[in-house]
Amino acid sequence: MGKVIAIANQKGGVGKTTTAINLSAALAAEGKKTLLIDMDPQGNATTGFGIDKNEIENTVYELLLGECSFDEALITGILDGLSIVPANVNLAGAEIELLDMPRKEYILKDNLDFVRDGYEYVIIDCPPSLSLLTINAMTAADTILVPIQCEYYALEGLSQLIYTINLCRRSLNPELDIEGIVFTMYDSRTNLSQEVVENVREHVEQHIFETIIPRNVKLAEAPSYGEPITVYDTRSAGAEAYRKLARELAGIVSE
Repeated sequence: MGKVIAIANQKGGVGKTTTAINLSAALAAEGKKTLLIDMDPQGNATTGFGIDKNEIENTVYELLLGECSFDEALITGILDGLSIVPANVNLAGAEIELLDMPRKEYILKDNLDFVRDGYEYVIIDCPPSLSLLTINAMTAADTILVPIQCEYYALEGLSQLIYTINLCRRSLNPELDIEGIVFTMYDSRTNLSQEVVENVREHVEQHIFETIIPRNVKLAEAPSYGEPITVYDTRSAGAEAYRKLARELAGIVSE
């Protein structure tokens, strides 16, 4: 059975979508059959793979509303071993439309249960807010991966996110766990980045990945070219960092 990992942080601008895109691509490059589900109405994980989100007939929105099948929403052949269920701005309306639906917190899970055996990893990019879309992702997920930006307010919102995860665990998904915390936008030239890493390591009980994602120009450029960093500049520090994170996540011992 494939492992379902939701990438979530209620604080925006922490590298959540960047991590969803590049971790998915790196896992696929390691030979792991991977599915990326874009649950953010901004659709940035979709455009990050060069998909025109405004020209798509079926997205995760239609899937959640029962207007299309999973296969009809699926885009394959993005990269070897990687498929995506895309999103666009229509998903913003799903918040209201799902309210009266039965098992509204389980709609994504119910759809995923039929197909997850076909993948080794399913990565869900959550919106940067606590919403019914995020709840659907947490209910469908086995674990939550939390990106944290190496800045002064790094811990802001983390306690609220952990509280939300615990609520979801108690009432909707008792098997839900935290996969770990990954530091993003690390700048080795500043004392602040190092201080943030040390501060979080001291105050957080959850698992923290050894891999740290650096602040990297190529990493910032890649989405505008519709490519993950492993394709856009495979030798960049950002590409190497996400390959390392994928191997750490999958338990692959680097040679």
